[in-house]
Amino acid sequence: MRKKSIVVIALTALLLVLEYGYTPEKAQNNTPADTKMEKAGFVSFTNSRNTIVTASSDTLTWKLLGDIKYVKKQHKTYGEVMFPQVNAKLKLTNKKRIVMSGFIIPIDNKSYALSKNVFASCFFCGKSGPETIMGIKFKGETPKLKTDQYVTLEGNFRYNDSDVEDWVYHVDDAVIVKGAK
Repeated sequence: MRKKSIVVIALTALLLVLEYGYTPEKAQNNTPADTKMEKAGFVSFTNSRNTIVTASSDTLTWKLLGDIKYVKKQHKTYGEVMFPQVNAKLKLTNKKRIVMSGFIIPIDNKSYALSKNVFASCFFCGKSGPETIMGIKFKGETPKLKTDQYVTLEGNFRYNDSDVEDWVYHVDDAVIVKGAK
């Protein structure tokens, strides 16, 4: 009976992480005022100067990034390839400062991506598409991060609709505004 309870608790926790991006850190760090602010569309975080900042919640959402279409085009190396066509709202956001939250996915020893899903469900291993991940270029030195660490980044959004060997979405000059340890 005890084993069954542990399995149910573990599965419930996993579902919360996958569905809502819930992490224990989020639960422990939220005060009643934080919860009210988040419900109103605002988040508070400490910036690089240790100043508490209240900003509107994520500028971009994974749902908005997922609103993408693909069109077949000829590619000189690969033949017929599906190229992304980003939606009009994202085109307006190109090269503008955004806030985005997600899970850290290591790409190699020096670079990371931000993912809608945890590593086990990211588009490399799971059934997600390339629109569920963003390449990250940090401002300054690249921090040491853990796989599946949930963070909120602020940076310059950039989309790619022409290079099939690159991410569709990027966040450049990124700084972690919430979730770093």
